[in-house]
Amino acid sequence: MGDTRAEFGDWLKARAQQVESVLDELLPEPATLPPHLHEAMRYAVLGSGKRIRAALVYAAGEASLTPGISASAQEIALDHAAAAVELIHAYSLVHDDLPCMDDDDLRRGKPTVHVQYDEATAMLAGDALQPLAFEVLSQMPIAPALTVQATVLLARAAGSQGMVGGQAIDCASVGRSLTREQLQQMHVMKTGAMLEASVLLGGIVAGASSTVRAGLETYAQAVGLAFQVADDILDVTADTATLGKTAGKDEASNKPTYVSLLGLGDARSLSLELRDTAHTALRPLGTASGRLAELADFIVGRDR
Repeated sequence: MGDTRAEFGDWLKARAQQVESVLDELLPEPATLPPHLHEAMRYAVLGSGKRIRAALVYAAGEASLTPGISASAQEIALDHAAAAVELIHAYSLVHDDLPCMDDDDLRRGKPTVHVQYDEATAMLAGDALQPLAFEVLSQMPIAPALTVQATVLLARAAGSQGMVGGQAIDCASVGRSLTREQLQQMHVMKTGAMLEASVLLGGIVAGASSTVRAGLETYAQAVGLAFQVADDILDVTADTATLGKTAGKDEASNKPTYVSLLGLGDARSLSLELRDTAHTALRPLGTASGRLAELADFIVGRDR
C-alpha cells in the first residue's frame, strides 16, 4: 500500500508510477488492430498527468483496509479502480479539447489528441477509453457485490447527473452570470463527481465499513469542490508552461468561475475552508487517513 514513512511527494510519485504501469498493461498494444486508434488511446492516457484521481483511490484504500481480505487481492483491485478513474478522466479530456467543445491545442504539455491525430480519431479514442474503464473494473478480484457497487458508482459519476451533465451546464453557461449556488452545482457535477467517485471507489474495493464510507464521502465532497476552486485560481495566476494547458482560457471564453464570481481573495479563502472541512471529516478515521489529508493540502496548495 505504500511506505507510510515516505515523504508525501515520494508517495505521490510512486502511486503515479504504479497506475502508469497498470494502464500501460491494460491498454491495447499499439500494433493491435486498428493500430491508429490504439496509438491515439495510449497517447491520450500514458506519459503525463498528475494522477490525482488515482492517488485518491490508493489513499482511500489505505484508510479503509479490512482485515480478513487478501492483501494481494485488495492491491490488484485498487490498481484496477485507479486505472478506471484515470481512463474516464482521459476520455473526458480528449472530448473536452475537441473544436466542438473547448477547442484546445495543448493538454498536459503536449498537443491535444485531435491536433496530434485528427478529430475523428480523437472522438473514437475517447469513445473507446470509456468502456475500457468498466471492463477494467469488472476484472477486480473482489466480491461480486462490491464490483457491482463500484461499477454503478463510476457510471453515475461519469454520466448525465455527474461529469457529462456538469459539462453540459458549463457549455450552456458561457457568457451568462451564475449565482454561487448554480456555479457550485455545475462544478459538483463536472469536476467533483469524479473526484468523489475516486475516493469512494478506494473505500469500496478495500471493504470500508459504513462509518469509514461516511467520512470518506464528506471528505470527497469538500476535496472535489476545492479542486475546482484551485483550478479556477490557477487559470488566472499561472502561465501556460506551468499548467500544461492554455492559461486564461476560462476568462477568454467568458466562462463563469469562482474567481469571476467571488474575486481572487475570496476564492482562495473558500479553498482553505474546503480543505479544513476535508480534514475534519477524516478525524474519525485516525492515522490511516494521513495520505488523504496530505492530498487535500496538495490539491488546495496548487494555487500558490
